[in-house]
Amino acid sequence: MIRDDIILEDTTLRDGEQAAGVAFSKASKLAIHDYLVATGVRWIEAGIPAMGDEELDTLKTMIARGSDATLVAWNRGVKEEVALSLDIGFKAVHIGLPTSNVHLKDSIGQDRHWLLEQAKNLIKYAKDRGAFVSISAEDVGRTEIPFLQEYACIVTEAGADRLRLSDTIGILTPEAYAERVQSVVNVSSIDVQCHTHNDFGLAVANTLAGLNAGARYFHVTVNAIGERAGMPDLAQTTLALKQLYSKDLGIVTSRLRQLSEIVAQASKQKITPWQPIVGDNVFAHESGIHAKGMLKNNKTFEPFSPEEVGGERRYIIGKHSGRAILNHLLQEQGVTVDETQLGDCLRQVRALAIEQGGSVSPEQLRDIYFRISKERVA
Repeated sequence: MIRDDIILEDTTLRDGEQAAGVAFSKASKLAIHDYLVATGVRWIEAGIPAMGDEELDTLKTMIARGSDATLVAWNRGVKEEVALSLDIGFKAVHIGLPTSNVHLKDSIGQDRHWLLEQAKNLIKYAKDRGAFVSISAEDVGRTEIPFLQEYACIVTEAGADRLRLSDTIGILTPEAYAERVQSVVNVSSIDVQCHTHNDFGLAVANTLAGLNAGARYFHVTVNAIGERAGMPDLAQTTLALKQLYSKDLGIVTSRLRQLSEIVAQASKQKITPWQPIVGDNVFAHESGIHAKGMLKNNKTFEPFSPEEVGGERRYIIGKHSGRAILNHLLQEQGVTVDETQLGDCLRQVRALAIEQGGSVSPEQLRDIYFRISKERVA
């Protein structure tokens, strides 16, 4: 069962920006930060101080904003990086360390003995400086559960506040990810954070499974951006928790569409029309039976209202339209409709939609209707 004190942490400004080809300017990062805060996000992984230069300047400016969000600095498992994050004013730091043998050997050239000692030393250093300390078990999908449990107990004893279970290459099923969360919860009191990648399209499902297994924190990004196939989407995860699990995180959901557009512009990546929650097609209706039902009752083919997420309902005229929507849209344009003409009108609308390879505009619909009217009179 999902606990009542779960915490959403957005990592658009860190893992999201690590998407190939994405590079946020200082102005973009600050704009995203400000809108995340305005949307109700209270934990933000802000970036990587060790990158230096503009990134470091941006993070200092972000800290100076003094918002009520907890800003987290991401660091490799290197003391100098953790020190820099604390020196510039971060009160919460994350320490990225791998726990699988493949990552230890082939990514950082170390072994598990080194890992355990380094984790203990870095946690002690950061805690001695008064920080909130989050630490990773990176590549948890290829980490044996007994060692994951040993590691969890050691970092808990060392004083870490949170253990991030990172399915770094997105290979776990919801059942397998939940098993790893549960294995930690069974042996340790440390708060667990879900960090799931979307390589098989399971990031949101794995996050929900992890929360059901007892995790408290979870990572999301706006528009699901991130390395390779991305991360759990903020809007999708928030709405699923609110609508399907009755867990309201205090997110101002009416801002989700605008937040999505800000990040899309900053990342130079368009929002796909069928992207859940925020895409243009989410509240668009063309199919005859769907549109007819919607005209009678908005709940027939929508799980939540567009107002809930800052969206807009649209009726599309096209190949799959029916008479009811043509009648409705003509009347919206002030046309007194002769319903006996709708059959001919519909046939011509469908033919035009096929010819154009897409939708028919309301103006084109009106022109078709009046042309038919004139032909009948003649």
